[in-house]
Amino acid sequence: MELKGKVIDFLGDSITEGCGVKDVKACRYDSRIHERFELAAHYNYGIGGTRITHQMVPSENPRYDLCFCGRAYNMNKTADVVVVYGGVNDYIHGDAYFGTMEDTTPATFCGAVYFLMKLLKELYRDKTVIFMTPAHMHFGGHSDKYPSPRAVKKPDAKPLAAYVEVIKARGEELGIPVLDLFEKLPIDPNNEADKVKYTTDGLHFNDDGHAVLAKVLGDFLEAL
Repeated sequence: MELKGKVIDFLGDSITEGCGVKDVKACRYDSRIHERFELAAHYNYGIGGTRITHQMVPSENPRYDLCFCGRAYNMNKTADVVVVYGGVNDYIHGDAYFGTMEDTTPATFCGAVYFLMKLLKELYRDKTVIFMTPAHMHFGGHSDKYPSPRAVKKPDAKPLAAYVEVIKARGEELGIPVLDLFEKLPIDPNNEADKVKYTTDGLHFNDDGHAVLAKVLGDFLEAL
């Protein structure tokens, strides 16, 4: 895909917002994409702590409950490309049920991914919508290999790989390209060397981590 002169919307959580980045304007992954491809403009809709799915019990900070499904309505509609990067907060501290692939509403994770993908296809007809899955993480002493131990989690909570698989399956179902960062991003904070080199805490990427993310995403977009 030719990206020069295009406009991209980036919808995401704290990683997209730039938590952990020292120089947001130069080093955050969306800024790097802008520079690499000489975009006409890009819009960042990253809000830390937010989830794709609706929260059942309100959070202490209402900002965390501005879920992707609701915010999608308020993005710039002139974009040529929409990049959605989320799901890790649904895994870590979202209190909605994981759900099943029969779900189609934002009340469960499976349903919310379906709802959001379908909505964006309708809002951005004839444009390119892509999703990125969560990448590996090792945050607060907790590995992505196991369900989140947070007290708010429901009994059907699963390891992060299950959330990744839902995004991939929904993308295939609805014809939306999905970049599988769980597999394709060469950063795994479960490895201490990667954690120190590319992240600030095992979840949020530092400037070097954003450079790697931008390279993988840029190559993916270019190949579409």
